[in-house]
Amino acid sequence: MIYIVELEPVETRYTAQWKEHLPKQMLSRGYDVTVIQGPSDAPTDTTPGAFLNFSGTNYWKSEQLKTISQMFADGIVKDGDYFLYTDAWNPTVIQLKYMSELLGVDIKIGGMWHAGSYDPADFLGRLIGDKPWVRNAERSMFDVFDHNFFATDFHIDLFMESFPDVDTSKIHRVGWPMEYMEDVLRDYNIPANKIDMVLFPHRIAPEKQVEIFKDIAESMPEVEFVVAQEHNLTKDEYHLALSRSKIVFSANTQETLGISCFEGALVGATPMVPDRLSYTEMYDNKFKYPSEWTENWDSYLANKDKLIAHIKHTLSTNINMAEENEALASMLKDDFFSGRLLYEVIGDKHGT
Repeated sequence: MIYIVELEPVETRYTAQWKEHLPKQMLSRGYDVTVIQGPSDAPTDTTPGAFLNFSGTNYWKSEQLKTISQMFADGIVKDGDYFLYTDAWNPTVIQLKYMSELLGVDIKIGGMWHAGSYDPADFLGRLIGDKPWVRNAERSMFDVFDHNFFATDFHIDLFMESFPDVDTSKIHRVGWPMEYMEDVLRDYNIPANKIDMVLFPHRIAPEKQVEIFKDIAESMPEVEFVVAQEHNLTKDEYHLALSRSKIVFSANTQETLGISCFEGALVGATPMVPDRLSYTEMYDNKFKYPSEWTENWDSYLANKDKLIAHIKHTLSTNINMAEENEALASMLKDDFFSGRLLYEVIGDKHGT
């Protein structure tokens, strides 16, 4: 049995889609799957600028631990079972390991890393940094996992800058299991809907540099610039905005994968990303601009004219980039937004 210890689903995040699609995808591959959920009354509003709710996430995880503990007490967990944490930053994995070893139940555990204190642009990195308690906690969680999953090589390298002596045989670059995205967005790929519109699809957080986007907007009043989060869009409304956009824009200083730019490529909105972070390994040059153009506010001001010229050129050529966007989406789907490698690791180690 594979137990999915799921990350709390937030409707405006991909976590809500994972709740629906990840078990289906694994079931379709022949796995026996049970989802370990949190409480139905957990807070659903994210902490401003954050990926989740800083208090609510602990409420959620505590309920999951209660469920897992009862499963051990009832003898439900068996030798050979696999626990997949869809968010590796989950301290309950230490308590899971405690129970499995002391009760003599031989399980395997995998965790999917999204961020942590080792990333200076993440909330943990900015607000807590390298305090011993958080670094020791992350190192301990890494050691508990039999398989530490990362979506990109960039993320692995970032992690190992803070933890250079970890056992690299436990690290797997697998991409994320998002093969459902192509079907979800197929009906939104409508070239006739395109207008001169640039979409900012990211969270409003310091590492996303929305102030750069807004400053560009003031200098280009003839173009519609939309910050998605400011409009409190539903998923369908967000996908409709993607379908109307010619450009999906990023000036991020933190990105270990970048789902929204993949979504843009799927519906013909050309990704415009800086040549840094995970973008460097994922995008070829026609979709990247020089990193120094948006490294920080001062660097942006020094290169503002170049960036505006680049946006104007991309808007004018979007209709001619349909094949390039389609090829990009196909490559990203195969290499970074498929669960194939994740399932293979779980399957090989799980004995299915």
